[in-house]
Amino acid sequence: MIELKNLVKTFRRTRVLDGLSLTIADGDRIALIGSNGAGKTTMIRCILGEYVHQGEVLIDGLSPRAHRTEVLKKIAFVPQMPPPLRMPVGELVDFAARVHGSDVARIHTVAERMGLDISEVRRRPFLKLSGGQKQKLLIAIAMGHDASIYIFDEPTANLDPAARQIVFDLLAERLDKTMIISSHRLEEVAMLVNRVIEMDRGRVVLDDRVEESVDPSLRLDALVILRRPDEAFARAISEWDFTSDDGLAWRGEVAGPDRLRFLGMLARYSGIIRDLELKERPAAPATANGEALANA
Repeated sequence: MIELKNLVKTFRRTRVLDGLSLTIADGDRIALIGSNGAGKTTMIRCILGEYVHQGEVLIDGLSPRAHRTEVLKKIAFVPQMPPPLRMPVGELVDFAARVHGSDVARIHTVAERMGLDISEVRRRPFLKLSGGQKQKLLIAIAMGHDASIYIFDEPTANLDPAARQIVFDLLAERLDKTMIISSHRLEEVAMLVNRVIEMDRGRVVLDDRVEESVDPSLRLDALVILRRPDEAFARAISEWDFTSDDGLAWRGEVAGPDRLRFLGMLARYSGIIRDLELKERPAAPATANGEALANA
């Protein structure tokens, strides 16, 4: 279990995390969404124990700063930006395998699935690899580690479409694990996650649990409030048959099975969304022959 309690992190007088509290249970597979600057990467770095902060972070009851080695053995992490490592690729793979107790052959196998032959670049400094090669290697190292928590920060950056699909296939093979996947493409990770968390200005503004099997008859009443009118957003949400009187407050209905697809559309405009409500519509009472009362 991951617990964040009243987490506050400030950089140069800018509060990036503003009293963030969140509990992630074992088996939660989270799509972490939000605009740039929402605090997603900062939250992840606090979970990894990399930042000093106010508030408390606990991983299975342990502080990632006070018990760093023990906590990091539980976590497989892929950063948004590859670190500027000068270590040769072969040495990096061997080092990562020793630290995590991973199988080097397994790392090579995962890399090959994504189209990277480690043996061909093993003498090259990691820093000299292309952006795609760096990302593939970091993912292979992470997936070669038999972790209980997988944290991927924009994992498909710099990857071609075929490699992106393989990453999702690899994660799909670990659906019994806890995952935090920060992504601007919610539609890509929709089939992997069972919970969507949206952040804005260092706080959680949406925490939506997605059932493994959704009742096809479920309907959600939705209200989206913008900070300012936006023509592109108006066109996109009008395709969902939403309406608005002022261009700021948009109301409509979303079918339960379409919830993630709807949230994926909204994620593209998270920077202008001020508030979002999704409420399940109460089921209509049934008559004796099982039909819903028309005017209930």
